[in-house]
Amino acid sequence: MKSVTPKVLHPIAGWPLLVHPLKAAFDAGVQRAVVVTSPDTKDEIERQLVALFGEERVVCVVQSQARGTGDAARVGLEQVQSARVLILCGDTPLLEPSELRSLVDGAKSGGKYLVFASCRPSDPSGYGRVLRGPDGAVLAIREHRDASPSEREITEVNAGVYCADTAALREMIPRLVPNNDQGELYLTDVVSLLAPTGCVEAIVGSQDVLLGVNDRCQLEEAEQRVYARLRDAWRKAGVTIRGDARIDATVQLEADAVIESGVSLRGNTRVGAGALVDTGCVVDSSQIAAGARLKPYSVVVDSQVGERAQIGPFAHLRPGSEIDEEAHIGNFVETKKTRVRKGAKANHLAYLGDGDVGEKANVGAGTIFCNYDGYRKHRTIIGANAFIGSDSQLVAPVTIGEGAYVATGTTVTKDVPAQGLAIGRTKQENKDGYGARLRARLAAAAGKKP
Repeated sequence: MKSVTPKVLHPIAGWPLLVHPLKAAFDAGVQRAVVVTSPDTKDEIERQLVALFGEERVVCVVQSQARGTGDAARVGLEQVQSARVLILCGDTPLLEPSELRSLVDGAKSGGKYLVFASCRPSDPSGYGRVLRGPDGAVLAIREHRDASPSEREITEVNAGVYCADTAALREMIPRLVPNNDQGELYLTDVVSLLAPTGCVEAIVGSQDVLLGVNDRCQLEEAEQRVYARLRDAWRKAGVTIRGDARIDATVQLEADAVIESGVSLRGNTRVGAGALVDTGCVVDSSQIAAGARLKPYSVVVDSQVGERAQIGPFAHLRPGSEIDEEAHIGNFVETKKTRVRKGAKANHLAYLGDGDVGEKANVGAGTIFCNYDGYRKHRTIIGANAFIGSDSQLVAPVTIGEGAYVATGTTVTKDVPAQGLAIGRTKQENKDGYGARLRARLAAAAGKKP
């Protein structure tokens, strides 16, 4: 990956890569996972997994030397008490719970020691081939680099997903030897060791299981497939999703929501029934209530948007913004840590930071909450039904009373009483005929005709 970040922690659709196969395993019925890591990645991987799943569900153990998949399985088995164990690769994000359940069911119903997933990709190069006898029974898995020319002609390959009898696996792993091109202990050699028992089976499934991630090109390919799956799943659940919207696995949507092309929904976001998130919007860890409308190219982060509220276009709701029902935040309006109450409006070119805007108040174009003195943030409070004229500066801390007016172009530095009027303009002076004289003077200075 050419990165300081461990490969399995690179994000795919809102989760670290490793979380995707783990989530598939938990959804398939697994109660506890043992994650085998290298010494230098254990702490960070464990921290993130415990935060997501809890200490009871995930334990991380260290493979002190990279001696191959067989040795990694040995290390992991030291923490396993169950009769059967699933073994997965941490970089295969397209695993489905149904595929894992089919392996478990095959092992249980057939009394098998080992059942593994196989597939027939269009290009089997690089994958271990599944060797079968004349009767179709599995004999072995031969890694590509160790396979003969005739074995490389085989199209069925090992997908690297196993369900094994724990006792049988423990018995076979000490018998593994590194007689291969890499000098490692291959977990795949357990197949040939158990094959004489007749208790080994390969279940042919989707080649998507094979898609692992070893570089950022493969990371992008896998992520696009995950996003496509998520879009289709939400469509089947009653959500309209158009085009290439990117909806993280952590997002929740309600029926009849509409998500347009170019939208990015991230983190712990929830979009309510009938809400519209229009083209180009980015919503991160925010709650969008039923019937709300996010107009094109708005950004909402760690905020709440109430029922039937309207946001944008080109609005920016920064963390801590609470836009109540039927409120309007319009073109090029920025809010931060501010509550805009029911029916209030700030429709054009305003900054509302560290404030509270009362019900049905109107904030005119160009209004600024001057909330920062260079050291501390201060609050601005606007009462219900107040009217703030365009191009006003409200210097916090300040309170505008209920029903009060602030005249256009006013700088407010002290509280305005309820139903009062604040006006702070300089007096306008008109000079008759001065325009022509000024134009002549300026033209002469520039060496041009007026």
